[in-house]
Formats: sequence, C-alpha cells, structure tokens
Amino acid sequence: MAPRDAKQPSVAQGDALTTNQGIKIEDDANSLKAGSRGPTLLEDFHFREKMTHFDHERMPERVVHPRGSGAHGYFQVYKSLSKYTKAAVLTDTSAKTPVFVRFSVVNGNLGTADTIRDARGFATKFYTSEGVWDLVGNNIPVFFIQDAIKFPDLVHAFKPEPHNDIPQGSTAHNSFWDFISLTPESMHMIMWIMSDRAIPRSYRMMEGFGVHTFRLVNDQGKSTFVKFHWKPELGVHSLVWDEAQKLAGKDPDFHRRDLWEAIENKAYPEYELALQLVPEDEADKIGVDVLDPTKIWPEDKVPVQRVGKLTLNRNPDNFFAETEEVAFHPGHLVPGIDVSDDPLLQGRLFSYLDTQLNRFGTPNFTQLPINQPKSPVNNFQQDGPMRFTNRPGKANYEPNSLKSTPDEAEATKGGYVHYPSTVQGTKIKERSKTFGDHYTQAALFYNSLTLPEQDHIGQALTFELSKVSEAKIKSLMLDHLAKVDEALATKVAAKLGLQSPKGQPAARAGKAKGLSQEEPPTGTIKSRKVAILASDGVVTSDITRLEASLKKEGATAEIIAPHMGQLKDLKIDKSFVTADSIMYDAVYIPSGKESVSALMNDYESRHFVREAYDHGKAIAASGDAKELLQAVGVSSAAAGVVIDKDANDLSKAFVEAMSHHRHWNRPK
Repeated sequence: MAPRDAKQPSVAQGDALTTNQGIKIEDDANSLKAGSRGPTLLEDFHFREKMTHFDHERMPERVVHPRGSGAHGYFQVYKSLSKYTKAAVLTDTSAKTPVFVRFSVVNGNLGTADTIRDARGFATKFYTSEGVWDLVGNNIPVFFIQDAIKFPDLVHAFKPEPHNDIPQGSTAHNSFWDFISLTPESMHMIMWIMSDRAIPRSYRMMEGFGVHTFRLVNDQGKSTFVKFHWKPELGVHSLVWDEAQKLAGKDPDFHRRDLWEAIENKAYPEYELALQLVPEDEADKIGVDVLDPTKIWPEDKVPVQRVGKLTLNRNPDNFFAETEEVAFHPGHLVPGIDVSDDPLLQGRLFSYLDTQLNRFGTPNFTQLPINQPKSPVNNFQQDGPMRFTNRPGKANYEPNSLKSTPDEAEATKGGYVHYPSTVQGTKIKERSKTFGDHYTQAALFYNSLTLPEQDHIGQALTFELSKVSEAKIKSLMLDHLAKVDEALATKVAAKLGLQSPKGQPAARAGKAKGLSQEEPPTGTIKSRKVAILASDGVVTSDITRLEASLKKEGATAEIIAPHMGQLKDLKIDKSFVTADSIMYDAVYIPSGKESVSALMNDYESRHFVREAYDHGKAIAASGDAKELLQAVGVSSAAAGVVIDKDANDLSKAFVEAMSHHRHWNRPK
C-alpha cells in the first residue's frame, strides 16, 4: 500500500458550480417555487441537498480541548537513541517524520477566547514509518489528579456550573474551587495554573510535556522510564493577566492568528524534543514515585536531554478537515515506546478512543486523511459508516487459506510487543502511599520562581477566589495555600478579608532549575512584533532604519497612526482604533516634532505607551519623541526604556531591551 498524504483532497474542481452528485447548477440564489411569489417546491433536490448538508455540518465538540489550532511540520532526531529504544522515529537520523500538531485550551467551548487562564494542549501526531505515534500532552508537566476515575468530576467542576451554565472558559467559580479544596493532590497543578504558564504569549513560546511516565524499550527488551518535553526555540514567555483579559475582547483569536501568521511569514515555530530518562531499576532513587502524574522529576536529579527538533512549516488547507477532525489517542504507540502503570494514563488509554467514537459516531475516523498513517495498513476490519476503503479479495477473516494473509513469519517480524513487566497484587481500590505528599513540589515550584512570578500567582489566586461566594471554600483553600507557603496564604487572605492560617515557608522545599520562565533568557527577539507610533510629520528615515535592524534579528514592525493611509512614502498598517499595546512586544516612537505633537494630543497613543510601560515592555524613542514618554510618566532611566537623539545608535540597545521580554523592576 502506497504511503498516504495527510493533505486534504479538494472538492473545488472545474469551473462550474455543482451539486454533491456533480450536476451543474444553473441558479444557486433562488429555490424552485410555484410562481415567483409561490411556495417552495419539495422537488427542488438542489435546495434539499444543500440545506440538509448544512443542517448536519456540525459534529459534537470535544468535551475538553475543544478550541484548538493546528499546523503541519516534521520531526528529526539529532542522534540515534537505539541505546534506549528501537522506535525508528527516535533512531533514524535521516528521517524527517511528518507531523501534525494541535494546540488547544482545555476549558470553555469552541467559541472561548484563546487567552483565558487555562492549561494548553500540545498534541503531536507523528506519521512514522512504523505507524502513527500520538504524543498527547499539555503545556504544564503535571496534572490535577492522580487517578483517571476522578477525571469526570474534575471536568464537571471546572466547566460552567450546571444550574446557569456560567462561567464559560473560567475556573473562577464555586464548583471548581470546591472540588480543589477537597482534593489536595491538585495543589501542585494549582500553582502552575495560577502562574504565568497558564497565559502563554504564543503557542510558539510555550513548552509541552507528555505529563505521564512512558517507557522506551530497546532491541534487547530493556526498559527505560521516560518523560517527554517540548522546548520552544523562542523561549518560554507569557502574557500578563491584564493583557490576557483585554485580548479576550479585542482579539479572541490572538493565539490562533499568531500561529497562522508566523507560518505564513515563514517564521516557522520550532521546538526541541527533550527527554528525562531513568533506568527502571533506578526509579526509586529520584525522590518521587514515577507513576504519580502530579509530580515532576527535578532536573537536578534527572537532567533534560535535547534529542531532536520539531518544525511547523505548513498551515492547514481546511481547518475543519484537519484541526477539528484530527483524533489523538495516547495508546497510539509504535514499537519501542510503551506505557507505564500510571493510573491516570491507564484511564486515558480507555477514554480517548471512547470519546472519538462519540465525536465521529464510527470507528472509521482512522480513515480520514488527517488520521491515516503513512505506513501500510493491512487488517480485516471492514464496513461501518464513513468507511471508504475495504480489503479486496475473498477473505475477510484471519487466518485463512485463500492467500489473503501475509507470510506469517514476515508478518510478525518487528511487530509491536508490549513490555513484559511483572504485574501482581491483591485487587484493591486504594491509592499508593507513595502518592501522598501533595505540598512539597507545589512549594518547590513556587520557591523556584522570581518575585514578580510569585506576585502573579498571588494576584491570580486573589482574582479566582474573589469570585467564590462560599466562605468555607475560601477558608479551606487558604489552609492548603498555607501548607505551600505561609507568606503567600497571608497575602491572599488579606485581599479576601480573611484571617490566614499558619503554614510553612516555601524555602523548606528548596529550589529547582527549569521552572522559572525568567531563567534562562533566550536572548532572541525572533518573530517579536514592534509597534511604531507615528503621525504626519514623522521622520520616516528613523522608521526605515529601525525596521532594517529589526528585520536582521527576525522581528517585525507595524506602523500605528491616528489615521489610516500613508505617512509620506510609508504605508500605515493600523490605526489606534484597531491596534492596542497588548498586541505587541515592544513600542518605538520615532522623531518628528509635528508627529510627536499629534501623538501627545491623542488619548489612544498616550494610553498605548503608558500601558506598554506598565506591562514591562521595551520602549524606545528617538529625538523629540522623548517628550511623549515624559508626558505619560515614563522615566528615561527606567529599565527597558531606550532614548537616543536619532535611530542610528538606538537599535542595538532596543534589541537588547526586547530580548529580556519583560522589565518588572520599573517604578510604577
């Protein structure tokens, strides 16, 4: 069987408009009627076909991860990992394995804004030479619960409350925090979800994690426990909460648009696949139970090794047929990769297939082009809705003697074999005692962050718990927070008007590297967006010089003005009516007395600059443009603020300021 292409077949063939049966259409604007003002006639088969298809176009949305964005690309391993696995995708360095990646939010529905506070899905479908491998992960390395039997309860709790279906795409309500207050195993995940990790700047600047412990199995049958990571080449960066809230109204498609435009502009998102590896016989030496999905493996004990690169270089041809109809399953594995006994993963192995059957109404979703493997498919499954390939020949069963079965020895060579782990024990509904510490790693994460990052967690908890109307829920949550860090609990309690219980300092848990987004900075401004504020009378040479410098660094700029049209020979990209500082990473104001005067007399431009400053973004001004900064209270001595007489010497310092992403140490 020839390799299949995941690219969607087109129905746009020929010049004439037709029905689904290929019949040319004379009139697509009017239904068939009995007279020009008469009733529509039932015999109008074109009208009936068109309307019936429209009425049935929608399929059930995903219960979780409903709103997503996807892209095609490829993965290539740097060096063979044959010491650990026999999987070709991780051992063949010459192979560029096609992939499709779907990013998503977990909560809300298809209409939810991209920038809600939420975990993000990072699901990768590898079309390997040995079959499809799905690495179905999140942008947070741990999860709320330890056993899949609690997943329905968790989702019911964070979805809108059943009596009024409010709120959409938000956990700031009674039922979620009631569940969390009674589920202390969630505290580690709560610290991540209340951190800046839950409001990424872009899917291109977001880490991914397989969350669970998997196995790599080599040719000798040796098993190594593994955690999968995706490390973005642009670094890990986030929005601030104020930006996220405003973007939900001004551009609810912010992340979707960012991903699409980056690929269209050939600023291809890149991620390195990184592994944490633990020999099975050393699993008890890392300090946590490797089967507990609410725990990380600290990098100082288990280093992260970067082993390959993922590049996303093609947008979908059709959003529905690819991003919506793609179906992932953590049980889609290839030889050399296997699962562990993680109870949350074990439940997902059942749930994912079951939910796809609900969405598609048939097991034949595997025949959709986006889900088809690029390796040969050979079995005796047949028929059912949506089936469009069936096996030729007289036999539809195995074994048979009608020459429809491949040579048995050849058929079993290199086939998938589950790792023969020893399984024993009394049947019992019980949680392992090694899963019992719910606070140490929550404190470890909190203590590893910078002070601004810790402040953001406190602000997020205050916002969320302020929406909770039940006092007993807030009190229980403060009890849990005090067990993570007493100072954090005290700060949140004061904002809620409640007394804080006594707890422990997070410092007791120590620190770990790799948890703070501020460490280490990447130093690159590739694909960052700069807003250039200008009006009539601007010195256009300032703009062209800066644009040239930004282009060399892989960044882009847009000219924002009080009106649309031209500034001399330069085209204005947007006006202040549709542009806002929250959509950009940095701001530049070129010189020109008339231009600066117009901006100073424009409320939107003044607000634009001040808001960017308050959000910690790099700001630059040339010549008399510094007067605008002074007018809105921006100090030229503040971190990340660059001022020069002209644009000649400004670029280098501005690029350096942008490379730090945010400047938190500014006077307010």
